[in-house]
Amino acid sequence: MLVKEIERHGSQRIWLMDSIAAIAPEHEGALVLTGSHGGQSAGQYALKFPLAAVFFNDAGIGKDQAGVVALTMLQARGSIAGAVSHDSGRIGDAEDMWRHGTISRLNEAATVAGLVAGMRVQDALRKLAGV
Repeated sequence: MLVKEIERHGSQRIWLMDSIAAIAPEHEGALVLTGSHGGQSAGQYALKFPLAAVFFNDAGIGKDQAGVVALTMLQARGSIAGAVSHDSGRIGDAEDMWRHGTISRLNEAATVAGLVAGMRVQDALRKLAGV
């Protein structure tokens, strides 16, 4: 399972992880792109440590928005969160999402930060890193 820091811009780090279950104290304050779905269980993992932002796979959205409910959970904390379209990035494959992923959904905090649906996820993460 992939867990690696892919870029560092000053003190801001961008991490790729195939599963959000790999989240650890060292990721606190980082920008994270995970191959995990954005469902409730993934949201609970993402809430374990304060992140600057986290992006999940939208997993096809699903019944009652189940594939992206983590965005709402993170919004309650005021954290930036988004989802990558399952049509643009493989679920469970953070590197593929980094190379090919486009944003399908954002929470309000992400929109306030200037992100928009349709952006390439790596451009969004770099924007948040101040690049």
